[in-house]
This record gives sequence, structure tokens and C-alpha cells, in this order.
Amino acid sequence: MQDWNPDLYRQFEAERTRPAHELLARIENANAKRVTDLGCGPGNSTELLVRRFPDATITAIDSSSAMLASARKRLPDCRFIQADISHWQADAPQDIIYANASLQWVGDHVQLLPHLMAQLSSRGILAIQMPDNREEPSHRVMRDVAGSDSWKSKIGDAAATRVKIESADRYYDLLAAHSVSIDIWRTTYFHVMPSPSAIVEWVRSTGLRPFLDALNESEQQEFLEQYTAGIARAYPSRADGRVLLAFPRLFIVAQKGI
Repeated sequence: MQDWNPDLYRQFEAERTRPAHELLARIENANAKRVTDLGCGPGNSTELLVRRFPDATITAIDSSSAMLASARKRLPDCRFIQADISHWQADAPQDIIYANASLQWVGDHVQLLPHLMAQLSSRGILAIQMPDNREEPSHRVMRDVAGSDSWKSKIGDAAATRVKIESADRYYDLLAAHSVSIDIWRTTYFHVMPSPSAIVEWVRSTGLRPFLDALNESEQQEFLEQYTAGIARAYPSRADGRVLLAFPRLFIVAQKGI
């Protein structure tokens, strides 16, 4: 895929950061000294970690050079590393590995999660939040439009770029052998949006990226018009003219044993 667009991503930063706050609130490790932010994006999640753990060495990882450049401007004193999460190896055991809205882009969770748990210190914590919205209209419409005769030969299986995450019980079983405690929950946020077009703007910086990358500028515009029409049908206006975007997310906080 083409590189991420930090400016487009930050248009809905408050909404994107809310689950990051809620994930962090469930971490009980006030004395953490080594913390890693996996998939830091433009630094909004890293900033939360800096505030929560002011005495810790915080390392932020992302595969996007554009996102890292934006994050460095925001937090010039932090340590940022460009790396692929699937191949990342900590240089020392970490007290907290924090992955907010990043692991849905990384494959093979059956191997990945035990690998991350192995990089924790004694009593270390793995904290994960992943969007669980593949079956929401916002993403079903993407696949429907991309699968039409007009687009399927150009776009291909763009939906495969994002991992279909496992069920909560599957993640529990996967982590149980490596943890002394597991906190797992699912929250559906209902974001009040001014229009269907605002929903399109939201997903343009994330879920729509692999669908648009294969298209030229005029094709992208045509695809977005068809997608926007589908979104308008899927998200009717409420009594005040606004629309509600349902956004489920899965949270996991697993603590390693001694």
C-alpha cells in the first residue's frame, strides 16, 4: 500500500484516541520502566503513554515513515523506530507492550501474540485494541463496490490486506497459556457524524486505503462516489439530520506470570 496520510488520519483524532484512553485505563502497572507502543501512528497513543508513565523509557514503533515524521514533531524527545510489527524484537524485556488499533493490519495472530508475550518482563502486560468492524456497513459496502464488475479486475482482493480478527474466546484460549490474568471486552461506540460523507472521510485514511491504492485519481473519485452512495443508504439520517456510525472494538489486557 501507499504510505499513510497523517493529516487525513488526524481529522478524527478525538474519536480514534478515545479507545486508546480506555485501553490504557485498564492497565495496572504504575511502576513500568520500559514501554513499547506498537503501531504509534501520528503519536496520539504515544502521548498518552508519556503522560501515564513519565519515568519510563518509551519506544514507539510504526512501519510508516510519514506517520513517524508526524509523531516526532509531536513528541521530539521520544524514541521512534520504523519497523514491521510482525518482525519486531524488543532489545530488552518490556513492562508494557501497547498496541492500539494496529494489530488488525498484522497477519498470523496465532504466532504473533505468543511472540509478543515472550517479550514481556515478569508480570509484564500486553494491551491490545483492535477495530472489530469488518461486518459493519462501512466495510461491507467497500467489499460490495469493489466486487462489482466495474472494479474487481482493478482492485482484486483488497479486503485481505486487513486481517479478519479472531473471536474473543479464541484470543482468550491463545493467551491463557502465557498469562496469569486476561481482561477481554468488546465495546461498540456510536459516533455522531454530520453526514454520510463524513463516514467516508473517516475510513479513507484507514479501511479504504487498500481499495483506493490500485486506482488512478479519476478512478478513485468514481469509486468514492459509488461508495458514498452506498454509505448514504446504509446510514440514514437521524431526527436531527446527523448519522450514527456504529464502531465495535475488541480490547485485551493480558498479564504475564513471573
